[in-house]
Amino acid sequence: FVTESQLPHKIQYISWSPVGHKLVYVYQNNIYLKRSPREAPIKITSDGKQNEIFNGIPDWVYEEEMLATKYALWWSPSGKYLAYVQFNDSDIPVIEYSYFGEDQYPRKIIIPYPKAGAKNPTVKVFIVDTINPEVFGPKEVPVPAVIASSDHYFTWLTWVTDSRICVQWLKRIQNFSVLAICDFQENTNTWDCPENQQHIEESQTGWAGGFFVSTPYFTSDSSSYYKIFSDKNGYKHIHYINGSVENAIQITSGEWEAIYIFRVTNDAIFYSSNEFEGFPGRRNIYKISIGSKPIRKQCITCNLRKERCQYYTARFSERSKYYALICYGPGIPISTLFENHGDRELRVLEDNWELQSALQQIKLPKEEINKLEVDGITLWYKMLLPPQFDRAKKYPLLIQVYGGPCSQNVKETFSISWITYLASKEGIIVALVDGRGTAYQGDKILHAVYRRLGVYEVEDQISAVKKFIEMGFIDEKRIAIWGWSYGGYVTSLALGSGSGVFKCGMAVAPVSSWEYYASIYTERFMGLPVESDNLEHYKNSTVMARAKNFQNVEYLLIHGTADDNVHFQNSAQIAKALVNAQVDFQAMWYTDQNHGIPGLSSKHLYTHMTHFLKQCFSLSE
Repeated sequence: FVTESQLPHKIQYISWSPVGHKLVYVYQNNIYLKRSPREAPIKITSDGKQNEIFNGIPDWVYEEEMLATKYALWWSPSGKYLAYVQFNDSDIPVIEYSYFGEDQYPRKIIIPYPKAGAKNPTVKVFIVDTINPEVFGPKEVPVPAVIASSDHYFTWLTWVTDSRICVQWLKRIQNFSVLAICDFQENTNTWDCPENQQHIEESQTGWAGGFFVSTPYFTSDSSSYYKIFSDKNGYKHIHYINGSVENAIQITSGEWEAIYIFRVTNDAIFYSSNEFEGFPGRRNIYKISIGSKPIRKQCITCNLRKERCQYYTARFSERSKYYALICYGPGIPISTLFENHGDRELRVLEDNWELQSALQQIKLPKEEINKLEVDGITLWYKMLLPPQFDRAKKYPLLIQVYGGPCSQNVKETFSISWITYLASKEGIIVALVDGRGTAYQGDKILHAVYRRLGVYEVEDQISAVKKFIEMGFIDEKRIAIWGWSYGGYVTSLALGSGSGVFKCGMAVAPVSSWEYYASIYTERFMGLPVESDNLEHYKNSTVMARAKNFQNVEYLLIHGTADDNVHFQNSAQIAKALVNAQVDFQAMWYTDQNHGIPGLSSKHLYTHMTHFLKQCFSLSE
């Protein structure tokens, strides 16, 4: 079906080899290899089947909740080998919903989607020799015995050399992870992952890793590596592993967290952390010199553009001779190019001066980041204050919440959004609060919500509001809350808590029961919805269980009918429970819109929420 020079139209993924001009692509769930662009493709797999067998690309749940990529194949460093994952969704329950379109009959969309406790995809890792694929066809990489004995996940794959690969696995109960280093055995033509090259990472207080289990960064010796995981004090830090995890050498330490390793070179590690001045919502780039005793640590960005920039990411050139620093705020973003040798700034790549000059004409809100102490817990918050803010006056307050495990809303980043408009034009104070369950402040705060979703996240938003009222400039009769997705769930629970602090709220695409959400995400934090595990909390953490309490609040419920992520089912069940409890509420659906509700619908959504909020706060239209 593929002529010499063409590729099929609906390619699902395509990738060049890192060296040379080989191409691999995925078409109709099968992998094809072209050793040169003019050569006919070689079919690597032939069992691919829509919605059942996925080769080289993830199924829905792996793409969304585990890999966060559209691909599941990786070239070895020289392009000799290709590793890929096969996902088998044959036995998974499906979600079905109508896509209305323009036709006389709506289309039915069917997606294999394992909800909490349901059957999961099975997964296999294969490696194929791209020089002789016909002779050395795909070879399966064995799953470590300790993992293979029960339901498990593949989490990531890292090539170390052409003949060494590192595969990471996770038990279905996600507090036990194994990193296996596997070698190619010439004599048997197989991949072998000996037990002494299997490294276990376990959590006693929650789940392994942060949102995902971290990946290793191998050194030039191809056996030792650097990796971020929790230290004995429950803070995520960089460790050096050479031989065994038990003898890992801790490289960073303190009551802050190492967040991401950007690059390991022969003489340095570059990483980001939120150490500087004790603000969890910052990201500065650090460099640690390897081999020097004592370890020398330098912050490259802390004082670079101190007022403008405290939230960075970095990108390195192939051989690490140069790197770009991308600053996201708190001021207007700026990108600069650096030379690794001497960490010298060479030039500004983008300074966004046009944006800067355009903003001179606009009265923006003042942003304040600070912390509250509530019952021995530190709650960081960001507050947007109207331009002519006067402490002697009383203002309506809107809480914007997300609150999902391992998230962070209070960040020193620049953004202009709907809440900027509300503070600037409508004179509403907007606050964002990071409560228990949020990230980068240690496992004590992160794991507080383990197996108890929907409890402390809600309590902490309510506690923060009470503290804000004590500040003296909040009109306590005009307080609202809104959120999207997990934020819609927290919003709904807060409104249904009977606390009396909120007058109204808006929930967009909320989860309403954890039994309706994806297995990988939900079980990571909640365990299984079975009696022998955590069924009781699954049942008592629903929005529907609080329907009666909505009598005393104004509620706007919003959802897209084609949401493949948080299914419309969630809002349908909330609406049913509210009707059964004879609660008056407002609702808006967006036909054929997904979880993001983009495009024209987005404009309609924010206009609609603005009208609802202004009516709630008795602000003139």
